[in-house]
Amino acid sequence: MFGKIFSTFRHRPLQVLLVLTLYFFTVDYIPFVVQEGFYTVSLFIKELLMWFIPVTVAMYIANTVKSFKKRAPIFILILAIFEASSNFASVWYAYFTAGLVSGSVDTLHVISTDNNFTYLWKIPFSRPEWLSPDKGMIVGIILGCIAAYRSGSIINNIIRNGSYIVELILTKVFSRLIPVFILGFAAQMYQMQLLTRIFKNYSFLVSWLLIFLGLYILLLFFVGAGGSIKKTIIHIKNLLPAGMIALSSGCSLSTLPWTIKGAAQNLQNPFFAKAIIPATTNIQQIGDAIVNTFLCFIIYKNFNSHNPDLWMWLQFSLVFIIARFATAAVMGGAIFIMLPIYEQYLNFNAEMIAVILALNVILDPIVTSTNVMANGALCKIFEDVWLGFQKISDKISSKKLSSS
Repeated sequence: MFGKIFSTFRHRPLQVLLVLTLYFFTVDYIPFVVQEGFYTVSLFIKELLMWFIPVTVAMYIANTVKSFKKRAPIFILILAIFEASSNFASVWYAYFTAGLVSGSVDTLHVISTDNNFTYLWKIPFSRPEWLSPDKGMIVGIILGCIAAYRSGSIINNIIRNGSYIVELILTKVFSRLIPVFILGFAAQMYQMQLLTRIFKNYSFLVSWLLIFLGLYILLLFFVGAGGSIKKTIIHIKNLLPAGMIALSSGCSLSTLPWTIKGAAQNLQNPFFAKAIIPATTNIQQIGDAIVNTFLCFIIYKNFNSHNPDLWMWLQFSLVFIIARFATAAVMGGAIFIMLPIYEQYLNFNAEMIAVILALNVILDPIVTSTNVMANGALCKIFEDVWLGFQKISDKISSKKLSSS
């Protein structure tokens, strides 16, 4: 009996639930400095992950790319086209959904997010610029392509052993720290009253955003499940832990191990997730694209008393999509790359920029969580696209052989 109880408590979601429940029931009795300590530990774990993620990205992508052998370059090309297409679709989805509710949104205003709650200490040295996920992705693609054309080389051994080591560290170390990892960010959200501010000041806007985001992500899961409601529910369930971690941590990259795990459970080839998720996490951010372009539409309408026209939005959406690839190298600073685009293509002034910056800070947990969920759903759709391409390619190759 005790063995069964003990094994039940080994489930990570239950551990998280217990830790959060205990925190919220005892929060009034926990000294403020202790809660800052929780947050400090969470930031420390997050920073360790951020040091480790570039290596993980490189090994995962290299290991998958090399498995495609001579089809590796076409795989990378199709993935890039797929990402651009999905971002384009999300921007136009935001245009039409924002148009439906823009007339009912009250005047937008800036909310102060100042608070004394902060970390007690942090790692005293900065991570070098070259140690970033985008560099890891490039290294992984190069190593994978070399290994794809040179079987039995030393690079193959590096990739194989490297993949094994990073997998071991993720599953045996970081995955066991999830409850502690989430606790600190839960304390931050509680002390800064982030959720209260969102629903108190922008309840109408946030309500519609949540509805439209939910519908879009649900559609992605439904398409990935082949139209099966049962499979859709299973796929969502598999990625829900990653989405919840992203909601509390506010960082898509730090949830990478759990996003890969959840997405892999939904695929025909689980190994596929180790290439798609790392390669797309900082580029294919559907939640970010929908929320920011939705807000851009609302703010534009709010300040100009009319909707942005289709030609203006087409120009904006094309530049926005290209910029998404550039922001892969700017963790946490993507919004600042987008601001000049908002100024040039949507004629944003200083006040409009202040509003969208404030809303980005407040809505960040929701944006991050939807990024993770949508990326996991799109991983399954891309697998179907790639498998379809392989079938067509094989048929063409077989016809050429039979005709020759």
